[in-house]
Amino acid sequence: ELHPHELRERLREAFGKAAPEAGLQVAVVSFGYKYGVPRDADLVLDVRFLPNPYWVDWLRPLEGLDAPVKRYVTGQPTYAEFMHRLFSLLDYVLPGYVSEGKSYLTVAVGCTGGRHRSVVVADELAAFFREKGLPVSREHRDLARE
Repeated sequence: ELHPHELRERLREAFGKAAPEAGLQVAVVSFGYKYGVPRDADLVLDVRFLPNPYWVDWLRPLEGLDAPVKRYVTGQPTYAEFMHRLFSLLDYVLPGYVSEGKSYLTVAVGCTGGRHRSVVVADELAAFFREKGLPVSREHRDLARE
């Protein structure tokens, strides 16, 4: 006869798990749209509006973990404003996820191939969540694909 939230609380009390206030476990995944959206994503962000380093010949063989690609992506005029607005949105919704008792949050960041733009943004998002004191895992799902 319990509501889902009440049942969750009873289970936490019975098994000694951390309270919801202890935080969300966050997974940040970069991916390429040409390989499909991750099925378990709660939030999907499309960063294909940012200029693609793939079309810069000397950046094409590099990946989003490499400093020249990071500088290229973060140096785009729309990048800083996008990240500012994204962080603002996340600051707004994260307390709601916690109050609803959500234990896990998967944020997927996609670009065309999953090697450049999505990797840069996913790394910055992972850092954002860590600064909030949340446990974070980060995966670059399609980084090794051609």
